[in-house]
Amino acid sequence: MRISAKVDYAVRAMVQLAAAPPETHVKAEDIANAQDIPLKFLLGILNDLKRAYLVRSQRGAEGGYALMRPADDITLADVIRVIDGPLANVHDASLSELRYAGPAKQLREVWMAVRASLRSVLETTTLADLVAGDLPGNVRELASTYQAEERRQRTVRRR
Repeated sequence: MRISAKVDYAVRAMVQLAAAPPETHVKAEDIANAQDIPLKFLLGILNDLKRAYLVRSQRGAEGGYALMRPADDITLADVIRVIDGPLANVHDASLSELRYAGPAKQLREVWMAVRASLRSVLETTTLADLVAGDLPGNVRELASTYQAEERRQRTVRRR
């Protein structure tokens, strides 16, 4: 899976909104400055999130953007799907429709495992988790495994 700049910006903007006090509207300029996101790009992202009912906007001096639902009810998967569509897509087809022949026959199950793996992280991690700095156990464990593997590979490269 490739995480696009647009998805990265969208998640960061949503976390910034989640960190705001309840019932507070945050100006797009403030989000852009806090997260170092180009304002024009951010406004397009916020419009996408608004159309998907993840954020709402209010005009005026007290205006800005706010989450439509509580931060603990919005997962990273929700945000990613709004911006980029399905989490893991193969030829824009349903994985159940894919058929491979010969030695590639098991590839469909690999793609299913990739999608399930992504879902196990992105559908369990909420904006509130990120704001609190308290990731789900499975996410912390996977990140720890990744970091250990990175350290091991650096050690091997130095030899």
